[in-house]
Amino acid sequence: MKRCVRCGEDKPYAAFARKRSNLDGLQRHCRDCRTNYHSGAQVAVVRLKADVPEGHKRCRGCGEVKPHSEWHRKRSAADGLASRCKACRAAAAPAQHLRRKYGITETERDEMIASQMGLCAICLTAPAVHVDHCHNTGRVRGVLCFNCNSGLGLLRDDPEAMNRAADYLEGNAWKPTLVAPGVYQLPS
Repeated sequence: MKRCVRCGEDKPYAAFARKRSNLDGLQRHCRDCRTNYHSGAQVAVVRLKADVPEGHKRCRGCGEVKPHSEWHRKRSAADGLASRCKACRAAAAPAQHLRRKYGITETERDEMIASQMGLCAICLTAPAVHVDHCHNTGRVRGVLCFNCNSGLGLLRDDPEAMNRAADYLEGNAWKPTLVAPGVYQLPS
């Protein structure tokens, strides 16, 4: 005999389905409770679909009923359509990108922009719109304009390459200087 965790009744072992990961090898709830639980869930789904006209679907994000043309395709879904409409997915995309790629929220990004007075942290002229991060550690450094962020990326986040670029712009070319016959000094 075993007690069902849902109905609280003591029932024979045959009334429970198998589950190898449990110590006794049986599910915690009896077959009758499992059937009642799942049949109740299916009734709720059928009720929601009943008031949606043919060729339309209810969005889980906004709750509106929209035609199938307002949905992205999704092969793994039972009806072949995504669970949220195109508008809801587009509205959530920037926040999901920040969370997935940089591990920050839109609020944290906005706070960083405000602390930089809305300007790029490097050039101090263009508006800050692109999140900059270290490619080795993944740590977010700040928010930059497109040109400054691209420049850092093209120089592969190498401080020595950036110093050489700054020396080049100042007129100090990266070439050795002849100090004595056969002795060259490299610029620091």
